[in-house]
Amino acid sequence: MSQARNTEHSIHPLFTDRWSPRAFTGETISEAALLPLLEAARWAPSAYNAQPWRFIYARRDTPAWTPIFDTLIEFNQGWAQRAAALIVVVSAKETIFRGKEAAEPNPTHSFDTGAAWASLAFQATLSGWSAHGMAGFKADALRQAVGLPEGFSIEAVVAVGKRGDKGVLPEGLQAGETPNGRLPLAKIVSEGRFMQGA
Repeated sequence: MSQARNTEHSIHPLFTDRWSPRAFTGETISEAALLPLLEAARWAPSAYNAQPWRFIYARRDTPAWTPIFDTLIEFNQGWAQRAAALIVVVSAKETIFRGKEAAEPNPTHSFDTGAAWASLAFQATLSGWSAHGMAGFKADALRQAVGLPEGFSIEAVVAVGKRGDKGVLPEGLQAGETPNGRLPLAKIVSEGRFMQGA
């Protein structure tokens, strides 16, 4: 593992083993292999147990693939073409809270759906797959491609695949095809009050 993955405190290796490669082998994935990743996402925590996340998946070489793939920006198409599956991650912006009869805005829909995406990514790692989340897509075209109604927000598209040799990538991407580091804990954590630069 690279120097960039040294931790300051002892944690489970799953958290450093997981990273987001772009080089995939082109191997396909069966539904039986893909659905456990989504099952893990299903069990993520959410405020009021609202479970705002929804997932639309497409496996490569199936009719569902091209409509989603075509909405990725050109840069992402260049490497995601070798992914085994694409998963569109969306969230419901409203929910019916406990004790209420009508739907109301859910202020944590994106936060909670982020927890579901993390669960998916960790399960992918445990299952011998890799997951790479993308923000580079044409939102209006993607909404139309998957038939997403109003009231739902598109959070990301995730490419799932078997990690491959970086040589399949354009030369400009090969140098970055390695696990990256993180900011020091002291830069992101403070006790009691927010500290600029923390």
